[in-house]
Amino acid sequence: MQIPHQALLLRIFIGEEDDFEGKPLYEAIVMKARENHLAGATVLRGPMGFGKSSRMHTSKILRLSEDLPLVIEIVDGEDSINAFLPILDGMMSSGLITLEKVQVLQYGEKAVP
Repeated sequence: MQIPHQALLLRIFIGEEDDFEGKPLYEAIVMKARENHLAGATVLRGPMGFGKSSRMHTSKILRLSEDLPLVIEIVDGEDSINAFLPILDGMMSSGLITLEKVQVLQYGEKAVP
């Protein structure tokens, strides 16, 4: 699979406790991205954050939160990302979704000369 040099970065901000059909939302999104043959997805867990509600989520010992912020990043061509957006919309009831134009410099391993 190749990704065009000019691609899109889909970034999804959700909480660790968000779910979809009985499983963690982040897991459902990554699996659905894989089913739709997107180039790849990465889930990043944040030690601290807040969203629209301004409720602080933190991993500090005294204020332990089990609903830590998560960011899912997916990079692929514009057509692939745009085809995935309606699917994603049907999975999410809250959160933040952003898109950025990115330049892909490398995808996969470099060929050994």
